[in-house]
Amino acid sequence: MSLFSLKGKTAVITGGGSGIGGAISKTFADQGATVHILELNLERALSIVDEIKSTGGRAMAHQCDVSSQQEVQGVIKTITESAKIHILVNNAGIAHVGNVESTEEADMDRLYQVNIKGVYNCIRACITTMKEHGGIILNMASIASTVGISDRFAYAMSKGAVLTMTYSVAKDYLDYGIRCNSISPARVHTPFVDGFIKKTYPGKEEKMFERLSKTQPIGRMGKPEEVAHLALYLCSDEASFITGTDFPIDGGFIKLNG
Repeated sequence: MSLFSLKGKTAVITGGGSGIGGAISKTFADQGATVHILELNLERALSIVDEIKSTGGRAMAHQCDVSSQQEVQGVIKTITESAKIHILVNNAGIAHVGNVESTEEADMDRLYQVNIKGVYNCIRACITTMKEHGGIILNMASIASTVGISDRFAYAMSKGAVLTMTYSVAKDYLDYGIRCNSISPARVHTPFVDGFIKKTYPGKEEKMFERLSKTQPIGRMGKPEEVAHLALYLCSDEASFITGTDFPIDGGFIKLNG
């Protein structure tokens, strides 16, 4: 058996239809996992499923709004009727730019519903079945969970909550053989980043991409596949001694800036 094999494992990945989530879905399937993608945009999820199946992998797509506890519970119930869930990756999330003055109540509510309540909903839906046989929960936090970033008030709030939920779950479920960790990326080059730059800086896309890339001391943005490889390790048996820990993948941002 190769290192970091997920053969025989069932993985639930939220927001697995694009970007980091898409890379995690494909990487886990390549390593033998049966992947269930929970995605608001079903078309995107189906595209990733097609890619996985084209290389012999196993994957299924489920349309799901993670902010709805009823929808999440329904999807997880359907999955557990035929399989044990071994891995949950809470990747689904949304962004927001703004300081406290420019952040409206509706912005705060929207970030809470997806980035905080969505994580809670998925953990709560999976934890009962995981208690029976153990499992791994991996949450997508952010460098904004631990360091100040300009104009990210609501986003940092939500990702700080993801980080502390990680610690709490890891502590509460040690005796059930459940590990819980988080990953904190800096800027990662995804379609979302390209769309943000195009919308915010029309006509200056190339210049702004270079500027944002250089905010990481290593001189570039991360790649979704690099985050996926870290996720693979943390969800593999080789990481069985790791729980209650956050893993920055940030090109030196946290320790080397300033």
